[in-house]
Amino acid sequence: MRVVVAGSSGLIGTALVAHLRGTGHEVLRLVRRSPAAPDERGWDPPSGTIEDGALDGADAVVSLGGVGIADRPWSGARKQAIRDSRTVPTDVLATAVARQGVPVMVSGSAVGYYGDTGDREADESTPSGNGFLADVCRDWEAAAEPARQAGARVVNVRTGLVLSPSGGLMSRVRPLFKGFLGGRIGDGRQYWPWVSLDDEVNAITFAVENDALSGPANVTGPVPVTNAEFTAELGAALGRPTPLPVPAFAITAAVGEMGREMLLTGQRAVPKALLDAGFQFRHHTVGDALSAAVGS
Repeated sequence: MRVVVAGSSGLIGTALVAHLRGTGHEVLRLVRRSPAAPDERGWDPPSGTIEDGALDGADAVVSLGGVGIADRPWSGARKQAIRDSRTVPTDVLATAVARQGVPVMVSGSAVGYYGDTGDREADESTPSGNGFLADVCRDWEAAAEPARQAGARVVNVRTGLVLSPSGGLMSRVRPLFKGFLGGRIGDGRQYWPWVSLDDEVNAITFAVENDALSGPANVTGPVPVTNAEFTAELGAALGRPTPLPVPAFAITAAVGEMGREMLLTGQRAVPKALLDAGFQFRHHTVGDALSAAVGS
């Protein structure tokens, strides 16, 4: 297949491009700078432009990307950037997919769509919840509607916390645990929806290739865990004790709304759509995924 990928330079996008090529697909990358390689095509989401011919002959378009949600406090301007960096490119691509008649679009989203689920399992039939991230995810998925209305098979991949040997969540928590500063956050009962980078990439590829999958798809590990369970497994993988809980009030005082939504609440998300469609996970437990991420 010829697959056009936007957001190809990020943690997930870089691994996805390599995987798609390794499985025999042709990949074209959309870049916001001047194209400098034969596999690159230019585009400018804020102006709504894509290089002529960029989607010619495309069998699928994958839309990833967006500014980081945890690398700085949520000021009003930052929250707008988080929203716009996801909805604007998705809308531009979905409109182009509709115009060009591309049959498949795989579009990013996140399990933040469900808000705080507490102990309740959230599969793809669970309604959207409350909070800033839930609002963003609803708008993000709605931005892909032009492609769906034009008849494309659209998959919204609702991703959890991606566990990778480099970058992402692990780049932030590994130094703390290595320095004997790791511990549960708050009471530790909030769910942390995890997925290994390998399974994230494999799931996106599966969504590109398989007509059985359409609509929202939770891309999370098949066995949900709480923050306390995640903390214990990461400590075991790194060979470090985890005796120092971080009080909830300290999180709220330090990072406010961002900390409450991202660290003190969570989603007990399950990947029902993927499993029903026949997807097979490489890492079934968070222990397996964390061991792979830290090389143990």
